[in-house]
Amino acid sequence: MADNYLENHYEQYLKRKEDFLRRKRGMSRQQVRNVERPDDESL
Repeated sequence: MADNYLENHYEQYLKRKEDFLRRKRGMSRQQVRNVERPDDESL
């Protein structure tokens, strides 16, 4: 039972890490795109 325990958890960790990084990168792009500038720059 303990033979494959670390390997399985490491694979799960890598999947979670990849998902986190994918979401983090995606969110930063969306935030940059959603920035709206006012028509009048003096405000």
